[in-house]
Amino acid sequence: MRRVVTGMTAAGKSVFVNDGAVEPITLAMAPGVEWYEIWGDDAAPRLPSEGSAPYVHGYFPRAEGFRFGFFTVPPVGVAPPADLDMAAAVAEANEKLPGLMDVQEMDNPGMHRTDTVDYIVVMSGDVSLELDDGQTVHLRAGDCVVQNGTRHAWRNTSRTPCVMAYALAGARRT
Repeated sequence: MRRVVTGMTAAGKSVFVNDGAVEPITLAMAPGVEWYEIWGDDAAPRLPSEGSAPYVHGYFPRAEGFRFGFFTVPPVGVAPPADLDMAAAVAEANEKLPGLMDVQEMDNPGMHRTDTVDYIVVMSGDVSLELDDGQTVHLRAGDCVVQNGTRHAWRNTSRTPCVMAYALAGARRT
């Protein structure tokens, strides 16, 4: 995945600050899943910006923050190795994607709820969005979802990976 970042000099001139590859984040407990963290902040953006990457506290944004990236959901049947050291796998997830495991339902893999409004665009492949009581909607490339902090899971029952772009806006749950 290529990321191009612009910024502005002190004199007010627009410049390219970064143009390079973003490597995927992968986890032993989730083979085939890839996270590409493109940009984010834990505060509202301020302009002008010199284009340096903001500091982010965890995978999910705080109420004032946002995240933008891509997420790949592997096809059905891709499972962790039988001999997976779960304690080591959870430690790896906590290190690479802080806060992700905090929202996961361990008795229902994939189900989670976050304090975010998620804007999702299916870029390629197919995926189903599952809500409470097994309610699902099937999505294809080009489909969009506004996910308003509800309990949900992404399920790929096809034979090919599904790539989704996401923007997460931090929210306050009341």
